[in-house]
Amino acid sequence: MSTAIKLDSALIESARIYASAAHRSTPKQIEHWANIGRIAEQNPELPYEFFVGLLQARAQVKMGDASEYTFE
Repeated sequence: MSTAIKLDSALIESARIYASAAHRSTPKQIEHWANIGRIAEQNPELPYEFFVGLLQARAQVKMGDASEYTFE
């Protein structure tokens, strides 16, 4: 479901720039930032890099690019 919301034009322009660099649409960039913000608020003791790694790992699993790791 999508919902129209009003956002500050500076935020949209910043998202457009970051989105271009990350090969995302502007709305997907804003969605990405919202996901990171939500995770950060729920886990204030964890660093930003952890959140990014978590989202990357989720995307890899979703795309079928994951394999079981065996500890030795």
